[in-house]
Amino acid sequence: MKKKKGSATKKAILIAFAIFTVIGLVIGMIVYEKVYMPNVKINETTYLYIKTGANLQDVKRALAEKEIIKDTASFGWVAQKKNYHNHVYPGRYKIEKKMSNNALVDLLRSGIQEPIQLTFNNVRTKKELAAKVSTYIEATEEEILALLKNDEVARSYGFNSQTFISMFIPNSYEFYWNTTAEGFIKRMAKEYKNFWNESRVAKAGALGMKQSEVSTLASIVQAEQLMRPDERPKIAGLYLNRLRLGMRLQSDPTLIFAIGDFTIKRVLNKDMEIDSKYNTYKYAGLPPGPINVPEISSIDAVLNAEKHKYLYMCAKADFSAYHNFATNLSQHNVYAREYQRELSRRRINR
Repeated sequence: MKKKKGSATKKAILIAFAIFTVIGLVIGMIVYEKVYMPNVKINETTYLYIKTGANLQDVKRALAEKEIIKDTASFGWVAQKKNYHNHVYPGRYKIEKKMSNNALVDLLRSGIQEPIQLTFNNVRTKKELAAKVSTYIEATEEEILALLKNDEVARSYGFNSQTFISMFIPNSYEFYWNTTAEGFIKRMAKEYKNFWNESRVAKAGALGMKQSEVSTLASIVQAEQLMRPDERPKIAGLYLNRLRLGMRLQSDPTLIFAIGDFTIKRVLNKDMEIDSKYNTYKYAGLPPGPINVPEISSIDAVLNAEKHKYLYMCAKADFSAYHNFATNLSQHNVYAREYQRELSRRRINR
């Protein structure tokens, strides 16, 4: 009897052990699947943007809304186990296909985000600059514009409200997405200092101009020649000639900037009467600040302007985007009449 009892007990123990082993294996497989099996369901690399101040619930919601993962609950479980809720960092994160919850949580809690290439050009106003930059970084257009319009901020970087925009050199820059408006301005100040190296500063000095004045003239040169950059050094030379002689620049783009209507294609005589310091038909010298954000090629065109005796220019009547240049008013008037006739023939009245 005792033998049978002992045998039954052993059998029961073995069965219980087998059951617990199976249960353990099942639990282990479930845990393994939650942690290490692929949970990212996207078929190609994508990016997850985590806003400043976000928490774990916000991250889970973003993952679900973008349909990045298959199982939000398992991600949340792994995130809790790995203490991610105390290590949620804002930024732009590169999510690869077939990532596991473990790999995804490790990436996000590391704070190692993917940088972006922020590029801006063809910008006329502070509002346009703020709008363009805000499409790349977390800072909003309103936040950026508020700083650009802040006179105290401009003065802190050595500018005034009119010249501040010259601090922003159009180029492609590497940024982190969660950059603030303040962070963007600070970085651009650093890039401005790097751009104005000893060579450029020396060339500006040789022209008798401050750096901001070079940028202002460069903005006019650029506005006069948007399509043919190779002509910019010649145009820059013309305006420098006028400045040296004390002649008014008489630049149509400055007048258009003063009016504030950038759709104008034909400046009229009545426009030249507008009372604005940006009206270079009315006021001699440079306007108070740039009329756009000049590109590097435009700034360098001023610093390396052609030396010639031209004082006048007029767009060619063939609409090639090039100009006819003249050293005297009579020759200029010939070119101007040709161009005006062509404008009328094409019915361009404004």
